[in-house]
Amino acid sequence: MKAPAPKVPSELITELQTQFGQYARLMRLDKPIGIWLLLWPTLWGVWISAEGQPDPWVFTAFVFGVIVMRSAGCVINDYADRKIDAQVRRTASRPLARGDIDAVEALVLFALLGLIALGLVLTLNRTTQLLAIGAAALTIVYPFCKRFFAAPQLVLGAAFAWGIPMAFAAHTGTVPRLGWLMWLTVVIWAVIYDTMYAMVDREDDRKLGVRSTAILFGQADVFIISLLQVTMLIALFLIGEVAQLGMWYRLSVLVSALLMLYQYALIRNRKPDDCFHAFLHNRHIGMTIFIGIALAYIFEPVSS
Repeated sequence: MKAPAPKVPSELITELQTQFGQYARLMRLDKPIGIWLLLWPTLWGVWISAEGQPDPWVFTAFVFGVIVMRSAGCVINDYADRKIDAQVRRTASRPLARGDIDAVEALVLFALLGLIALGLVLTLNRTTQLLAIGAAALTIVYPFCKRFFAAPQLVLGAAFAWGIPMAFAAHTGTVPRLGWLMWLTVVIWAVIYDTMYAMVDREDDRKLGVRSTAILFGQADVFIISLLQVTMLIALFLIGEVAQLGMWYRLSVLVSALLMLYQYALIRNRKPDDCFHAFLHNRHIGMTIFIGIALAYIFEPVSS
């Protein structure tokens, strides 16, 4: 039998580009919304824990850590959901669901991303390293808890908020009550926006046995989201008072309240496209609060 002709360099390059493109899609680098939703609260923690003057390496390590851990989370999530995703129209084109990447490749990629994250966290102090174990555990557990836990958004929220106590630990060696208040606030926020996200796939999830707060809340979903938004605004206000952030920060909370009213207008009729748009819109809330924090430390520095 005649051996196949060797591939010319241009064909190899094209094949490699295609494969790396699939890996990038698996890590959701083409859809950065998850990076923003993880990055903004992490930056809240980095700035407030350092009173507006973050250590350059801590800032750099946390920004890169956000990108790496969000990518790792997407990989392990798609690995866990590869059979389910193939049955849902919105997710059927994901690389694992289509078979463009096999399960072993995904696990190897997840391990490599985990090693990069480990390398970053080893440059930080011992307390931060210990907290990073919790971040890793939450990242791994979340995709699988959707099978048996009625409110997996709480686990997602705990994971997405975990950068806040880690930021306090990195700058101060400990996590004060303010850090945990901020953590709880972001957990509430994640339940809000991920319920909006789950409202898009609610009927498919119900048929496939996937749990979510959109299913748990039922017809009370919009009311409960609104109640959680009010709770989050109160918590954000308390954060500003404890951290003495002043007028600029309060203004950012007010703007966030107006943004939430817009989100209510989007989700009240439960149309999937509008619910998805409301989910994406949450990146503006994260950015608005961060701008308020940054301006507070620029124009109203906290007296020592």
